Amino acid sequence: MVLNAVRPSGPLVALYAGSFDPITHGHEDLIRRTLTFADHLIVAVANNMNKQPLFSVEERMAFIHECTNGDPRIEVRSFKGLLVEFARTLGARVNVRGLRAVSDFEYEFQIALMNRHLYPDLETVFMTPSLDTTYISSSMVREVAKFGGDVSGLVHPVVGKALVARYREQAAASGGTST
Repeated sequence: MVLNAVRPSGPLVALYAGSFDPITHGHEDLIRRTLTFADHLIVAVANNMNKQPLFSVEERMAFIHECTNGDPRIEVRSFKGLLVEFARTLGARVNVRGLRAVSDFEYEFQIALMNRHLYPDLETVFMTPSLDTTYISSSMVREVAKFGGDVSGLVHPVVGKALVARYREQAAASGGTST
């Protein structure tokens, strides 16, 4: 396997970072597939002060726990700051990134090169999604849910219910009607 080049003498720890606002079936697909080559996966929820997430870090972490059924090989953590510093403190050797389209590659490639400069022991692994999840993104899911569309095939049922509830709360708070 190609990853033998980065396999340490102990367990291979992989890191999959993102905002997960919310976690989708696309994210779940990458998590499942990463566990076919990694012994331990840290799903790292970014706490980015520059973004206004729909769900709090704690809510997003709870959704990930729910979607992964408490798999003991998966650890869910939040982080602030540089991903490479977080990875270094955890001993992660692989940074998993999903690529849905060519446009994702250009951005992710630049970040991977900078990460390699900052932390040469962290290898970035690009994974393409399964065909049935290629079109799913958190922003698209939020948009569909906001306008009352059916997100049941895009996210875990718990996440779907939370999306409906959150948009109803927002509509009520703004004096609008819920969908």
